Amino acid sequence: MDEKNQSRCENCIIRQMNSFKALKKEELKRMSDSKETRHIKKGESIFREGERLNGVFCVRDGISKLSKMSDNGRDQIVKIASKGEVLGQRSVIASETTNLSAKALEDMEVCFIPKTHIEESLQNNPLFTNAVLKMMAQELKFADDIIVNMAHKSVRQRLAEVLLYLDSHFGEDEDGYLYLQLSRADIADVVGTATELLIRTLTKFKKEGLVSTSGKRIKLEDKKSLYNLSEGL
Repeated sequence: MDEKNQSRCENCIIRQMNSFKALKKEELKRMSDSKETRHIKKGESIFREGERLNGVFCVRDGISKLSKMSDNGRDQIVKIASKGEVLGQRSVIASETTNLSAKALEDMEVCFIPKTHIEESLQNNPLFTNAVLKMMAQELKFADDIIVNMAHKSVRQRLAEVLLYLDSHFGEDEDGYLYLQLSRADIADVVGTATELLIRTLTKFKKEGLVSTSGKRIKLEDKKSLYNLSEGL
């Protein structure tokens, strides 16, 4: 199958990773005829907080960060999204402006799907509606876990948890370092702390033999101890 046919929604394997797997073939064909493939460069915005979206973004390739601006002007990264995820779906379904911003952490390819297709399928396809509800329930649970961790876990525990998350979700490069290379400021935003405190904590991790670094790259040297630390064991 050539690249053009592979990119059509009815043939795309990416949809098996999200709620679009519940769509009928006819729905997918109509969606494919009106979607728009976009290439997003590293550092570019996909959408900004407060923007009103006319459709959703299905990630075909690449990684992005979803963040929210706090009252003190600090960016809090709430999620790192990768291949197969659908961005902006909640805002489109609720007919609300986005409450998060999305920015590419590496070069990305996304499919922009007009909201009319989402709305029509929600009205006419109960299986799709159920799949969307399950996805939103999972995202709510993820958000609840973040709130609990911020309230009850120390910076050391949260950093250990974030490093293990990056390892399990995005893997390692050929040298054993975390594949996804985030800046220290971005890691601090995920952990929910100041960059200076993040750097000091990471330095302590190095002295304890939990991690090693090479420039911006981080290697997990003792995953078991990191796990025990993240769980407070």
